[in-house]
Amino acid sequence: MDCPTYHIPVMLNECIEGLNIKPDGIYLDLTYGGGGHSMEILSRLDDRGHLYGFDQDKDAMDGAIQDDKFTFVHSNFRFIGNWMRYYNVEGVDGILADLGVSSHHLDDGERGFSFRHDAPLDMRMNRKSSLTAYNIVMEYPEDRIADILYLYGELRHSRRIAAKIVKHRTKEEIKTTGQLAGIVAPLLNREREKKDLARVFQALRIEVNGEMKALGEMLESATSILNQGGRLVIMTYHSLEDRIVKNYIKKAGHNKDDNSTDSLIFGKPTSILKDLSKGAVIPSEEEININPRSRSAKLRIAEKR
Repeated sequence: MDCPTYHIPVMLNECIEGLNIKPDGIYLDLTYGGGGHSMEILSRLDDRGHLYGFDQDKDAMDGAIQDDKFTFVHSNFRFIGNWMRYYNVEGVDGILADLGVSSHHLDDGERGFSFRHDAPLDMRMNRKSSLTAYNIVMEYPEDRIADILYLYGELRHSRRIAAKIVKHRTKEEIKTTGQLAGIVAPLLNREREKKDLARVFQALRIEVNGEMKALGEMLESATSILNQGGRLVIMTYHSLEDRIVKNYIKKAGHNKDDNSTDSLIFGKPTSILKDLSKGAVIPSEEEININPRSRSAKLRIAEKR
């Protein structure tokens, strides 16, 4: 088994503990990335177990683990239900998703994920996708850009930022991350400039990759293919993602026909997922010192009833 990991996996021990791995189990790593989490999962499986790793990025596919117990799937994780049917897998014992952008993406200047590099406005996880950050910045109407910055970046001055972008693009084409950062920076609080610039880029990245819709579809599919007692382990890095995951765990499986005892007595349907993390698991100081990327991470663990 050989895999060149290009980032340190966040909260590795907590993720593995949350999965409660059975040696003969079937597991999914929905955000394969550099393979760090996958390698640890595989080390705990015997010849009867199997791991499927998902990633839509060709770079991840090119560096995928070579192991008989591992199958790489070059796809967005929103399609896990279809892929499990394709592989004739009726149920799985654990699902892991690390929703953060890998350091590989941030460090690869050509991909345009970070304002630290002056690069083309791209931000596509799947390079075959037609929508780029350039399209959003140059073609979206002002009110839609403002909504994206507010909803996905939680930026209070989203309308001012959107207006500045649209005004600038009428005079000059905005092609690069450096240009965009230079346009937006004067509107930001100097003390929070880097954090707010990161939020601008986060918002654009989420829109480019359809991340919120994909997350919702993945959660629905994940719950349906988990075996009873199977574990769902999700790591988030910003409040919007965490809110979606938290609320989904609370309400998974709710429908009007829920006639469980709890529902009939208290009027509240019971989620088919049991929250094992009792709120989010956060990284230790030691973890943050080793891996600064983990600073904003929150881990939620649930078990299918």
